[in-house]
Amino acid sequence: MTQDRLIQLEETAAHLARLIEDLSDIIARQDAEIRALTRKVDFLSKREAERAMDAEGGVYIADQKPPHW
Repeated sequence: MTQDRLIQLEETAAHLARLIEDLSDIIARQDAEIRALTRKVDFLSKREAERAMDAEGGVYIADQKPPHW
């Protein structure tokens, strides 16, 4: 293997290692964002269910199972 080919392979490996690190950082940020959004959706769903129960004085429809279950 020639010296130039070895240098080219080392550069490619370094580039791919950097790319993997960058993608890992992106995934970590997205995971944190998804977790935060999930918490918000859960909070808003519970708040809406409580609001609907207070307004209707009954069971919230989203909490009921469909008749075919």
